[in-house]
Amino acid sequence: MKQNHFSVRTEIENKTGDIQAVYFTIRKGKVFETKEYSHGSALADYDKDGNLLGVELLAPVSIAVLDKISGKEPRTKAFVRNAVPREMALA
Repeated sequence: MKQNHFSVRTEIENKTGDIQAVYFTIRKGKVFETKEYSHGSALADYDKDGNLLGVELLAPVSIAVLDKISGKEPRTKAFVRNAVPREMALA
C-alpha cells in the first residue's frame, strides 16, 4: 500500500461563506475508479489496486459513511473524522 499523504482542500461560496465541497487527499496516485456513497453526497477515488486515494464531500454525510469509506485504515479514519468541517458531518 502506498504511503499516506494527508491534506484537505475546501471550496467555499464567496458570497455566503458556505462550504460547497471538501476533498480529503489520502495518498497520491492515479484514479482508476470512483465510487459513489450516500446518494452522490460522497465520492471516493481508488487506484487500480483498490487503495483509497481521496474522498470528496459534496453535501453533509453521516460519520458512518465516512467510516465505511475509510475501511480498515485507522489513521485514515482518524484523519477524516478530525478534519471534516462540522457543516459537512451528520451525527
